Amino acid sequence: MDIATLVASRSTCLRRQVGAVVVKAKNILATGYNGTPSGITHCEVAGCLREQLKVPSGQRHELCRGLHAEQNAIIQAARHGVNLDGGVLYCTHSPCIICSKMLINAGIRKVVYLEGYPDELSLQMLQEAGIELVPFSADEEGDEA
Repeated sequence: MDIATLVASRSTCLRRQVGAVVVKAKNILATGYNGTPSGITHCEVAGCLREQLKVPSGQRHELCRGLHAEQNAIIQAARHGVNLDGGVLYCTHSPCIICSKMLINAGIRKVVYLEGYPDELSLQMLQEAGIELVPFSADEEGDEA
């Protein structure tokens, strides 16, 4: 989780800095943080559309210039030909519904998160898919990854 927190520090998001690390067999497979796609103006320069429109947290994800940390980790793995099937995601926040659907199809088996996120449908879908969702505990860090 320390690595996910460090990765989050690279985020250019004005609302919340999120970091994600996918691990399998005690190896880091991919990392990601939330922010705009490569080559696109950062929100620090362009401003936050969601803030301007007063969109509540957890709603209207399409009104954001950025990608989520989990999405960027999956994309990084795909670009480098890394199979995430059976991996564990360590993330500074629990995933939204969009990320949860991607994590399910990427084959992630467990999500360990530091802070919650207001998205009940996400939690329901992860449970239905049999993906373990676990609040982070420093006592258990690294035990299963």
